[in-house]
Amino acid sequence: MKHLLLCALIVGTMPRAGAQPVEPVGSPDEPAAARPAEPPPDEPRRVTVTAEGYNRDDAIKQALRKAIEQGAGTQLAGYSTVANYELIRDTIYSRAAGVVSEYKVLRESPGAGGTFEVTVEALVRPSAVAALWGEVQNVLDQIGRPKIMVWIDERIDGQPAEQSVVESRIEEMLVKAGFDLVAREGVEEARRREAAAAEAEQDATRLVRLAKDAGAHILIRGRANADRAGLEDLYGVPAAFYNCDVQAKVYYTDTGRLLASESIPVTRRGVRSRNEFSPQAARAALVEATFPRSDRRREPALATRLYEAVMEQWATQITVGGDLTLEVEGLDFKGYIQIRKALEQIDRVRAVDGDFAKSTATYRFKAQMSAAVLAERLTEAPFDKLLEVTDLKLNRIQARSVAPAPASQAAPAVSRPATESQPAGE
Repeated sequence: MKHLLLCALIVGTMPRAGAQPVEPVGSPDEPAAARPAEPPPDEPRRVTVTAEGYNRDDAIKQALRKAIEQGAGTQLAGYSTVANYELIRDTIYSRAAGVVSEYKVLRESPGAGGTFEVTVEALVRPSAVAALWGEVQNVLDQIGRPKIMVWIDERIDGQPAEQSVVESRIEEMLVKAGFDLVAREGVEEARRREAAAAEAEQDATRLVRLAKDAGAHILIRGRANADRAGLEDLYGVPAAFYNCDVQAKVYYTDTGRLLASESIPVTRRGVRSRNEFSPQAARAALVEATFPRSDRRREPALATRLYEAVMEQWATQITVGGDLTLEVEGLDFKGYIQIRKALEQIDRVRAVDGDFAKSTATYRFKAQMSAAVLAERLTEAPFDKLLEVTDLKLNRIQARSVAPAPASQAAPAVSRPATESQPAGE
């Protein structure tokens, strides 16, 4: 009986004559049309996210960032091994409103601890993320990572500190984000002279020029003060209290334009200490007042606001454009006019203005493109017959004229010696 059952099982599992063998589901040989269809990578994705911010606008900004993470997370993860990944990713996050095709607020309400909470439905196009990634990567390949100089004068009880803890912490934050810091060894002596000779607003122009000469694209210039406010008993532990205030401004060094101005009002902070005068406690109080201590989106600390201002300006400048400057050396006035008229004909360039002095033309204009994209355009007609790009910065292009030298600049003719028929002096 056992033999009969075994034979039946064998016969039942054998293929019938003329029958095709059955392929396992998901076999590599299975026709693509028979497999479950996956959404095309370019297909927009509608996502619903909830985010918290210190006010309504900030909550929406955080929600759009989360929408990109959820709707295009696969695309972003695919770039994780690329150089400058963190910087490019944060640049895209800073341009979230331009990447998200559309969105609507479904629900909004006050959050815990004075925050604001929103629920947003957003349409994310992964192809837009990929396009923006390529654009930012192209700019980085051409002009490199943005270079920043941080310049904070710090005083404790009115005395200048040798090193600023606020400056050091801001630098650490920027380095982690992928920015390059400009070494200040070459400007330290000039820095000391400038600090001794100028005050507050009066020194801004000179300090921006120093930062530019050192190679910085962006200057963060500020002051930090900590003044002792006495000893107090804090839950049974003695603490030295300090009144802290910090102000900082962000400048483009090429143009000197003020990008952002942030400050914190006088903030009282206490740090464990048995001495009323304690530089260590003062520095700790400055750090506590300037930097965030939690991930909750209450009113952001000054360091966070500075970072977000830098990122938004940087992201806008390299993707959307803004105020650009073109400097061309070796021109005559006719060439100056020709280039200005040619610039006015470029699509997405407007409000062209300029100066001409000592054979150098300076053009200032608004452009809905980055300096790197415009520099490429300047290699095409008619500019290729007029100028040659020599240097490219975040929002400034330098070039020299390639047009034939005007007659007034031509080499003087060599005089011939006098002959008998033309005596010298006639």
